Amino acid sequence: MSSSYARPAAVFGAVLAFVSLGAPLRAAAAPVTLAAALERAQAQSPLITAAQAALAAEQGRARQAGFAPNPEASLQSENIGGSGPYDGFSSAETTLAIGQKLELGGKRRTRAAAARAQVEAAELRLIITRADLAQEVRTRYAEALYADARVTLTIEAADRAQSLASIAATLVDAGREPPLRGLRARTASDEAATAVLTAQAEAAAARRALTTLWSDPEPTIELVEPALQDQPSATVDPTATLDVRLADAEREVADATIDRERAAGKPDLTIQAGVRRFEQTGDQALIVGFTAPIPIRDRNQGNVAAARADATAAEARQRLALARAVRAVRDAQAALAAANARLQVLQARTVPQAEEAVRLSRDGFQAGKFSLLDVLDAQGALSASRNDLIAARLERAKALAALERAAAQ
Repeated sequence: MSSSYARPAAVFGAVLAFVSLGAPLRAAAAPVTLAAALERAQAQSPLITAAQAALAAEQGRARQAGFAPNPEASLQSENIGGSGPYDGFSSAETTLAIGQKLELGGKRRTRAAAARAQVEAAELRLIITRADLAQEVRTRYAEALYADARVTLTIEAADRAQSLASIAATLVDAGREPPLRGLRARTASDEAATAVLTAQAEAAAARRALTTLWSDPEPTIELVEPALQDQPSATVDPTATLDVRLADAEREVADATIDRERAAGKPDLTIQAGVRRFEQTGDQALIVGFTAPIPIRDRNQGNVAAARADATAAEARQRLALARAVRAVRDAQAALAAANARLQVLQARTVPQAEEAVRLSRDGFQAGKFSLLDVLDAQGALSASRNDLIAARLERAKALAALERAAAQ
């Protein structure tokens, strides 16, 4: 065999050597199941930490909203440091008083109710963050798993292409095939070899996208293909999805905010009581009084109008959330049905027929019954059908993840 026809084997060997560099790490890595990946993400994701902190902040604000105003103490001296009889402290009048602000109009009640509504919304946001993260973990896990499957597929395709190129080179040297056919076989072998590198790079990127979900950008894990998952048995009610419930909670927040701002426009009353001492005579007397603002300008009407506008926006988001929930559930169900149908056809007919076509074409080519083009076409069809099978499995996994997200409570 000439040196030019030996090139496919050299290229293929170099590619396999490069691919094998990652094998020791893979072999040393502990297997990580989908359940373990979900657990890691829920325990270590910064998204969960941030949502938990946001909930804790709202809980703190709710505690603060329930406190009444503190009393105020005042000490005041009059008629001191003046002239004539008011020189020094001999004619001073000293008053010690305690004042208490009384919140009227239901301020504390409405303030606490609005804060509790914010806590309930924050609790739902935490649940949604967990559900969104679980969906992304399921999706990223499937993408990484099937990216590994594509690596295996491209290696097998490269092996077949290299073997065919070697056979073609032998036939060209023997004069049974024109040089152009040998050139095409070598080109196909080179392309298949480089496809391995591309597939491995994509697999590494998919693995990083998965492990970054639990803050590990340098993955050394081994994935485990889960058993074929069934469709969630529970019927998904779009009106009870997490996103719709959050929109309902945000509407409750908006309504409670209107009540709070209305109450804030009511004037408060501050009462005072104390004792006054007259230094000149040594006498003492009680004092009482109250203060209250006169609401002729600021009645908090601007904040009330803003709260009403926010409520209108919350109502619109409520309707939008329901429409989106219905669409998301229907889309996921349709995608799952399509993926199941496609998967069944590919597994039962398409892939087995393509495998048989490759076997027959290779046998016929070696026997001189088929041309090299027939073999290349058959191998291309097999690779395409196996890629379609991987894509169908991935789409099924994504549809299941979307349905799990919709059914999350």
